[in-house]
Amino acid sequence: MALLISILTFAVVALVFVLVWMFFGTGSTQEVVRRRFESVRKAERRGGDKSLAVDLLRDEMLSGVPAIHRVLLQWAWPSRMRDFLSQAGLKIKPAKLLMICGILAVGSYLIAAHFLPHFLIAFFIGAGTGLIPIGVVAWMRKRRLRQFEEHFPEALDLLGRAVRAGHAFTTGLEMISKESTEPIAGEFRTTFDEQNFGLPLRDALLNLAERVPLIDVRFFVTALMIQKETGGNLAEILDSLAHVIRDRFRIYREVQTKTAQGRLTAGILIALPPFMMFVLGIVNPHYIGVLFSDPKGPTVLIVAAVLQIIGAALLWKIIHIEV
Repeated sequence: MALLISILTFAVVALVFVLVWMFFGTGSTQEVVRRRFESVRKAERRGGDKSLAVDLLRDEMLSGVPAIHRVLLQWAWPSRMRDFLSQAGLKIKPAKLLMICGILAVGSYLIAAHFLPHFLIAFFIGAGTGLIPIGVVAWMRKRRLRQFEEHFPEALDLLGRAVRAGHAFTTGLEMISKESTEPIAGEFRTTFDEQNFGLPLRDALLNLAERVPLIDVRFFVTALMIQKETGGNLAEILDSLAHVIRDRFRIYREVQTKTAQGRLTAGILIALPPFMMFVLGIVNPHYIGVLFSDPKGPTVLIVAAVLQIIGAALLWKIIHIEV
């Protein structure tokens, strides 16, 4: 056990050192300068604003350390994680998130292994703690996409009024980027800047649908492409799409109201076992201590935790109605 703790301690120290290097290391200075000058030259050739051109360049680096970046390129999931972080509105690289998760997992495992007799319990505690940053990012992503979806009909109304007033479609995109709130403004600003600096409008809209993985945005992009090829009243199409999105949100809120009692019951049932275990540990520690002192106790706890996770997943599936 002492040897295992020594090895894990060395791993934690090494991870902390690499994390500090990733946060404060800038990589190759010449490479950074070269990329910046290349961005400025592209902007000059296109005759646009230099600051906007630099912002339009997508950061494809998976890590600030070139060696780690080359290692992560061997798999496809780091690229999906990069898109995941971008959709959450975060600017950190996937390698930093993985390093934070690793440090939390190993550190919490060492602490739990010091106080708990069974290493499996400490392992599950470490694994759960290591997943906390990913859960936070997922929550931020969900909240940002929900904000985009709620304000999307207002952006469509603004775009429809701009088209009716005789403005070009691209001018309407610029008006949305200036007059709407985040995250609507930022995403449409990127779309406007992409087509303004030479990217075809079709590709810019497809990039919007890729950055914002919402079914409403896909409907919007598909409707625009069909209208561009076949013709039709663009303002009416935008108004109809905004009306459909608002109706869907109205139905969603009605569903949330009718399932409020079920969601509350599910929350109580999920939280009751760990809460009772915590209370019993304070009121009667000798009674609950059998689970940790008896050789079969850790097995019972692991089985209970697995069943608790399965039950929570089933309850979530029952009360979560997709609209």
